[in-house]
Amino acid sequence: MTEATLQPPSAQTSASPTARQLWARARGVVLALVILLAAAIAIAAVRSNAQHGRLDPRSADPSGSRAVAELLADQGVSTRLVTTLAQARAAAGPGTTLLVAAPDLLTDRQQTALRASTENSGGRTILISPTSPSLGTLAPEVTADPVTSFDSKLSPGCDLPAAQRAGNADTGGIRYTTADPAIDACYPGDGLPTLLRIPTSEGDGDTVVLGAPDILYNSRLDEHGNASLALQLLGSRAHLVWYLPSLSDTSATDAGDQSFFDLLPSGWLWGTLQLFIAAGLAALWRARRLGPLVPERLPVAIRASETVEGRARLYRKANARDRAATALRSTTRTRLAPLVGVPVTQAHTPESLLPALSARLRGQRDGQALHSLLFGPPPRDDAALISLADQLDALAREVRHS
Repeated sequence: MTEATLQPPSAQTSASPTARQLWARARGVVLALVILLAAAIAIAAVRSNAQHGRLDPRSADPSGSRAVAELLADQGVSTRLVTTLAQARAAAGPGTTLLVAAPDLLTDRQQTALRASTENSGGRTILISPTSPSLGTLAPEVTADPVTSFDSKLSPGCDLPAAQRAGNADTGGIRYTTADPAIDACYPGDGLPTLLRIPTSEGDGDTVVLGAPDILYNSRLDEHGNASLALQLLGSRAHLVWYLPSLSDTSATDAGDQSFFDLLPSGWLWGTLQLFIAAGLAALWRARRLGPLVPERLPVAIRASETVEGRARLYRKANARDRAATALRSTTRTRLAPLVGVPVTQAHTPESLLPALSARLRGQRDGQALHSLLFGPPPRDDAALISLADQLDALAREVRHS
């Protein structure tokens, strides 16, 4: 046993893979990850370039709106960009046009607050491509139709002076329905309007709902009557406030006194409860005892020498000479105790084992030497460990033959 356990370092075989083997195994995975990373970067770059500065009055990109802002400036209309709800609400007034570039991005609380500030302000509010989530608050008289108009050029089809002067324009997109006869419904696509002007009940203010932002794009401003319609809608007041909602706006994350569970729909709560009940029933079903345990024979028999050799290699790889020495001494004491008449439970007690050993050997070994051999400190190096194993074997032979 000790010969298999304590082989010299030169006789040990290493099972650790080399660096070349590790690279051969992992190079396929590394190459795939590099390709995925490069593809992700390329896609992100393409998409970011395509959407950069969309509806931004400072942007000269094809989807930007710098051209219409400069044309308005030539007519004496000032344009100011804001990104927070507080700035947009403060700017609302009779001499201001407030353009909301993405009303659907606003939360319910933001929409309610914006509606309260603009409803009777006497100014004009322009909503770009609003749908059902925001129309219910910002323009409750209007409903968005689920079918989108794909016509690129539509005729006015109404008596609104701005639409009559502009003529055909690229207003196709979201279509709307309304039952209020006081609302100007213009540029119909397949029978439903894509531009609405909703007058307020008090004052000269109004709300304009525009189904598509195409007339504001730099790339589309010079087509048909887009420029004329855009300048008339945005330039009716001396000041234009261009509101681009931002995710960094603190009002977008203000939940008031609501807790996390208040923000969750009731369906999610009931669904989670059902999942917990199903998981508990599944655990009870799988935990049932279907009968007594049946012993299973191992598919292969492993020789004791292979087990000992493998454990010895683990000890050597970890430089665990102390654990190896402890295991050797403990096994030796357990084997010697019955030979000298000491119970196995007291085999690891020096006061019980050492006197019995000295009596069995009739004083052939010094008590201090036996204590150092069986209960001494761990060896300093591999050579001392091998020497300890040899001495323990010799002691076991002496006791057996005495």
